[in-house]
Amino acid sequence: MNIKQRLRIKPLREFSLRDLLVVGLPALALLVGGFWLAAQFIKPAPPDHLYISSGAAGGSYQLYVERYRQVLAKNGIELREQPSAGSIENLKRLLDEQDNTEIALVQSGTADGINTDKLFSLGYLYHEPLWVFYRGRHELDRLTQLKGRRIAIGPEGSGTRKLALQLLEDNGVDAGNAALLPLGGLAAAEALRTHKVDVVFLVGTERSAAVWSLLYAAGVRLMSLSHAEAYARRHPHLVRLTLPQGAIDLVRNIPSRDVALVSPMATLVAHDSAHPALAWLLLEAAQEVHREAGIFQRPGEFPRAGEADFPLLPQAERFYKSGKPFLQRYLPFWLANLIDRTVVMLVPFFALLIPILKFAPSLYSWRVRSRIYRRYGELKFLEAQVETNPELHGRAEWLEKLDRIDEDVQHIPTPLAFADMLYTLRSHVELVRATILRRAPLVAPAEPKAT
Repeated sequence: MNIKQRLRIKPLREFSLRDLLVVGLPALALLVGGFWLAAQFIKPAPPDHLYISSGAAGGSYQLYVERYRQVLAKNGIELREQPSAGSIENLKRLLDEQDNTEIALVQSGTADGINTDKLFSLGYLYHEPLWVFYRGRHELDRLTQLKGRRIAIGPEGSGTRKLALQLLEDNGVDAGNAALLPLGGLAAAEALRTHKVDVVFLVGTERSAAVWSLLYAAGVRLMSLSHAEAYARRHPHLVRLTLPQGAIDLVRNIPSRDVALVSPMATLVAHDSAHPALAWLLLEAAQEVHREAGIFQRPGEFPRAGEADFPLLPQAERFYKSGKPFLQRYLPFWLANLIDRTVVMLVPFFALLIPILKFAPSLYSWRVRSRIYRRYGELKFLEAQVETNPELHGRAEWLEKLDRIDEDVQHIPTPLAFADMLYTLRSHVELVRATILRRAPLVAPAEPKAT
């Protein structure tokens, strides 16, 4: 090799940029792809508000929504209440894709076979008994006795109306033999006190304004349903309850005897558009509000898992099994949610990064070594030819073939870490050169002329 050729030898480098790009770019693309895939399963940060459909003024639903609002406000979430006629209207809002309602209080048994693929239960919150108040001298204990009377069964869109019509139909009472009036809540209670109706159906807790006012109203009786157990057997969403004597007021002995009632369950229902993090927060609020003891429940009995009409939300299922998420037990809601989402994003990153860090250096090393090994193959093939048939070419021609290999060797881009292999290859080139000088004739023998 002459001096000019040697001056063109490529210097050793700390690394091979081309090999780094060939190995690094696919690895980077794989990491980015992992991030993108993880992002498809992560909802954006939760909004600072949540729309909930409650119920009529003075009812249990509004009472509890106000308590939820206070709990959520501590975590910086605004609960935006949307009053309604009741459970039926709440369900319609949830099913209406144009409506912004995300959460609603719904009475069990309301769905009644409606397609609710996008709705999920957050669990049972409390018993909401059916109260049948009436006026009259004689005690009534069966709904069949209501024929011919003026009955307030609740407004259109209310769960009270649906349940009242269901039980009245069981007993043969309908619009043909009774006056069924669309009054509910405080309006129905006022109508009973002023003798405008004879019977009032109300669904709600004893703390609701309408129920409480009628429990203390003069001349108003509360019906003890003799068929309460039968109703519970006929309708799976109902349970039989007993209101003990004096449970409302021991001093006034209200009620004056044990009263048999039937009760659906109040449930929290979420549309699948509701942010999962806010569902967790609402479950915590429900636990704080409903874990108290009451006339019809023991301490800590509610909220509890329940899916009478809707499948249980996965977050709710985990909540009832394990409690609130680990981070939310010790950190503010916003910080716990941020860390939670970050961890989910980092899981695929480290799942891909660890094997990449393990195999990328090996792949990089293989690419560098392969260029050297390829020249070793060419050199070995040339040496074998010289050893087996040195007369095939003259010495100058053999050396020219070797110089071409040597020229390629001098231009192999080789990182410093692999310099030993390059210098070993160069020394082997010189060994083959010595073999050529020793074995090859100066001039190749002339081929015999054809006769």
